[in-house]
This record gives sequence, C-alpha cells and structure tokens, in this order.
Amino acid sequence: MPKSPVRSDILTCTTFLPETFNKKKFYLTYQVPSTPYALELQNLGKNQCLGKSDWPNLDKINGWMLSAETATFMKAGGLGMIASELPDIFNLKYGINKENLKVVTPMYIGDTGKKSAHLDGSVYHGSEHCEITVKKDKTIIVPFISQSDSEKFTDYHVDIYTGHHDNTDYIFLKCDQFFSIDPHKKNPPAQDGCYILNKNGVNEVERFAFFSKAVYTMIFNLIGQKDCPNIIIANDWHSGAISGLTKYLPVALAEKGIIDEQKSDLIRSIPIIHIAHHLGYQGWDYENTARILNSLYGEHTAFVFKNAKAIKNSNRRATNTLIVHDCYNQASCNFHLADRVITVSKNYSEEVSKELGFGYDFRDILKIRKDHRTFFGIVNGYNKQLISPNADKIHCINEYFGDTKFQVFDSTSLNNKLKNKQEFIKLISRIAKDRDYKNKVIPLINTYKFADISSSVKDASKVPVVCATSRLVEQKGYDVAAQAILSWTKKYVDDNFEMPIFVLGGAGNVELFKMLTDLKDKISKISKKIADRIFVFHGYKDQFAYAVQLASDFYMMPCRFEPCGLTQMEAMAKGALPIAMSTGGLVDTIEDHVDGFRTEVFFSEGRHVYGSNINARRLKNNINAYNETLENALLTFYELPNLISEMQRNAMNKDFSWDVKEGSLEKYYNLLKTGHL
Repeated sequence: MPKSPVRSDILTCTTFLPETFNKKKFYLTYQVPSTPYALELQNLGKNQCLGKSDWPNLDKINGWMLSAETATFMKAGGLGMIASELPDIFNLKYGINKENLKVVTPMYIGDTGKKSAHLDGSVYHGSEHCEITVKKDKTIIVPFISQSDSEKFTDYHVDIYTGHHDNTDYIFLKCDQFFSIDPHKKNPPAQDGCYILNKNGVNEVERFAFFSKAVYTMIFNLIGQKDCPNIIIANDWHSGAISGLTKYLPVALAEKGIIDEQKSDLIRSIPIIHIAHHLGYQGWDYENTARILNSLYGEHTAFVFKNAKAIKNSNRRATNTLIVHDCYNQASCNFHLADRVITVSKNYSEEVSKELGFGYDFRDILKIRKDHRTFFGIVNGYNKQLISPNADKIHCINEYFGDTKFQVFDSTSLNNKLKNKQEFIKLISRIAKDRDYKNKVIPLINTYKFADISSSVKDASKVPVVCATSRLVEQKGYDVAAQAILSWTKKYVDDNFEMPIFVLGGAGNVELFKMLTDLKDKISKISKKIADRIFVFHGYKDQFAYAVQLASDFYMMPCRFEPCGLTQMEAMAKGALPIAMSTGGLVDTIEDHVDGFRTEVFFSEGRHVYGSNINARRLKNNINAYNETLENALLTFYELPNLISEMQRNAMNKDFSWDVKEGSLEKYYNLLKTGHL
C-alpha cells in the first residue's frame, strides 16, 4: 500500500452552483441534451428505477457495506445492528467460498458526554465498549469546500485503517474535521453520538456527505484492482450520495477526457443496494445545499445538476435526483439512482410505495420501482442467542441487583418465567421503598411515585405484567398506550380480578414522560390501588430493561410506524407477547392470536390502510383499534391462561435469525448475486 497521500484529479470542469441558487423561487427545466454524455445523465434516473441495466455476473461477492453506525463500535439504533450482524453472518456462512462483506465506517473520535471513542496506538476503542486492533493502510485526500469560504476547496487527509472483528473486516475512515464527536457548544440536546454537531461546526448531513465522497475516492483509486468492491450496500441515508458519485461523476469525467470510457464504465457498473430504514430520516440541509453539492461534484456540479433528471412521476417536488424541491436531500440520490432499493420489512415496502404518510416525497418513485422489481422488502434478522434468556446475562443481573433470583427459561420451562415475575415484583417494590437501593441500581432513572406492591399481589400467576420500555419518542405511540390503559381502567375498575402491573418508560422526550405521570395521577383519582400498579420512569439502564422483559407477559407497541422493529422480536424471545399496531414490520413478524396481538385495522393520516372496510368503519381510528386490542389481550390472560401459555411458547420458538432456511441472509445473498430475491 502506498504511504504517501493519493489524490484523484476529479475537479477540472468549470461551473459551480451559485451559493444562493435555491434561496429564491426557481423552476427546473431540462434542455434537449447537447452531448451523448448529457443524454446518458438525463436517462439514468429512469433507467435505474426501471432496472434497465444488466446485473453483473458476480462469481465471488467482494462487497462493502457502508454504514454510519455499527452496533459494535457506534450504535444509535437498528441500522447499527444490521451493519454488524449481516456482514458477520454472511462471512461466517459464505466466507468458506471466499466471498465476503467488509464494513466501511467512520472512525469516530471524541466524547459526547454519553458516548466516547478513541484511538490508542494500534487499538481503536469504540463507543460501545468494544475494541479492535487496527493498522493504518494509507492516506487519501478528499477535496471538500470549507465552511469559511464557500468558493474554496480544502484538501482533507483521510487516514484509512483496517482491522478484523469476529468474522468481519472493518475499514475505518479517520478525519478529525468531520468524524470528531466532541460536541459544539450549540449542539442540540437531542443530538448525540455520530449525529452530533461537532466542535468544528460539522453537522450530520455534511458529515455523511463527506463520508460518501471519501468512499467514492477510495473506489476511484482502487478500480480495476482486486481490493475494489464489486458490489456496495449503502445502509440508509448516510451514504445516500454514493450512487450519484459512482453513476453521474464518471460520465462527467469521461466527457472531459479526465478518465477513459473503460474506467468510467467500471465505476458505474458497481451495483449499489440502498437499505432504507425509516423514510422520515433523509438527511435534509437547506442552508448548505449548494455547498454540499459543489463539494461532492466539484466543478462538474452544474453539468451534473442540470441533467440529473428524475423519472417522470406525479410529485412536482421530485423532478431532480439531487434535491427535493429546493433542498439538498442525502437519501434522494440513492432512491433514484441505486440499482436496487430495500426496506426492512415486506409490509413497510407496501406502505411506503402506497401512502404519502410513509413514503413522503419518494412514494411515487418507490411505486415505480416496486412495479419494475427494483424495490423489495427484507425483514431485518437477528442473532437469537443474544436476545433469548441468556444464562450469563441473567447471572450478571442477579449479581448486579444483589439478591434477586431471576432464572433462565425457554418454551419448555415457563414456570421459571412465573418465578421471574415474582422476583421482579420484589425488585420493583424494593426500588420503591428503599431510596438508597434505588440510587445504587438505577441512579440515572427518574421514577415517579413508585409504590411497594409486594403485599398487594397475592398470586403473581393471576396478575399480567405489561411493559412498554422503548424510547420515549412520538413514533412509539406512548400517548395511544396511555389512552388504552385509562380506557381499560375505567371499564374494569369494579371487577374482582387482579389488575395488571404496567411498567412504562424509557429514555427520550421529557414531555412524553410528563404525559405518563399525568396518566398515573388520573388513574389515582379513579383507584389508588390500580395506580400503585403503574410504574412510570424516565431514563435507561440495561439491567433494569432486561429484568422487565424477563418478567413481562405483554409488550405494548402502539407504534405510529415501525419499519421493521427489533423490540418485538426481543420481547417474543423472552415470552413477552407483543400488543401491537398492524403497521410495518409488526405485520410481518407477529401472527395475531398465535404469538402476539395486533390491531384489526391501521389508519394513516385518517385513512385506513390495513384491515377490512367493515372493521375500519367500526373502529374509526387507531386509538379505538388499540383500546380493543389491549382489552382483548388482557381478557385472554384472565379467561384463557392456557392459550396465553401456548402463545408464549409459540413466540419463544419463533426464529428470525439471519441464517434460517429461506431467511433474510438467503434473500440478501440472492439479491447480491442476481439483483432479485
């Protein structure tokens, strides 16, 4: 490997986009192409959506997975899980045939206050308490316009480090300007980890635009060599610019004679598979639209932009592949130009290609792609061993809490799950009555009027434990859960059966926490005894969350949307039956009255999008639908306990592991090889 910096000469044309081009009303028009190159650019969006390019014959897959997050070294959500698990299980199964997926990700350095990462000599310590031995292979130079001068490029040195963890080779890109996670004094409190506004003033959109350009520069330098990838998986919007760089820019370079046609064709022929998680996250940056586009395409920007024609669709905001209306949109390029687009469940792929409320500005594009088989849904997999009741983890939990006796269980030993419920009632009651103990075991969790219920629960087998411990964000529908609990309480307050225990909370929105405390106060006016069984908290502690799931009979998921959902899979593996909305991946992973409960219908923006017309007219909205489903689940617990036990066994036996027969890994492998599932 060369030790001196390698620079790709990609900036030799003439015209940039004016800094204010999108700050006033403008209309995009496309002139008759004056050259074959311009014609090729104008047709590219249509051809990619319609799948007109032949899929290359890949004898051996040598792929790169580009990801801002990995569960191993920097995680914020599910997209980090797939970035760690899919390549790892792929390499375990197919590595014997010398096929592999490498992970390409930034090397984050710094301390946000919640997450920290640093490089210590040859050892990189990620923010998820995992370390990897790395070596510096080379340095590349990536030109990008500086924030201080919108007309001047700065040559940023990017150090390329490589390392191996478990079954996967990692390629880390180190550049302190963009990948520092030391926060800026103006960083919004909700932004953390790799999404932080860093001390250099770099926001998340600019950070990942630079990431895409750095990856493109690596490919440009490696093309034709054995280390060059022959396929790329772009994990969500963060690498959304890569298709434009690999499909548009080589055409512009060939037109100017900077590279020959052969090199241009080699770069453009690398298939790009874009994985879309939640379409609400796209990477918008209105203020820096011109600067980011100029940084990506250099002096070819105007030529590329004025020919970046989208396939004809009914959305007037989506006529150019590089922007939406007048704003830079990091995901847009891949939605238009990737060879294939994947989303993380089959039902979510139906929702985003039919409903504006799910597909946003890309609904029409994804509908076209779906009709022409360039858009698919593949449910995220998991490593079931990691989420099933784990002896080592349960031992650590018992040590952590001191005197608890949580037990391992599986579908053949549900009596141990009942014992775990009894242990949890003791634990949460001790937290309620012993302030010193609470501060020791869950010091950063804010609890609200926890009550000691150890003496009021006479028979734990007759008391359903219902939890909702996801992030406190609007998506998760905690307000819907609260209304369902209140409705249940009012309806059954005078009944003789043991009322449920509800455990509600998580890290996130303080206003939603306040809404849950208000729920407890409202129910207290109806019945203090019932209110005492509602445990509301704000914050997160892994040991506490794990203990809740070990004990719970039900897991509430009244989600407004859920592209795939891993939480319901984790709950099912521990015998906690989901009570869920019929949206996204929840439809694909939960069988109603078999291994969980789902609403009869689901509504989006007031229009019913799932279920029969008869049920839609009867229920009218998601709140009524979820009220009915919670009531149905709880009455089944009281009246048909044997059915609940059977459903728990079904849930625990269900397996969404990556490598099950005809599972997600097999689908991804077929897609990589053939372009189809």
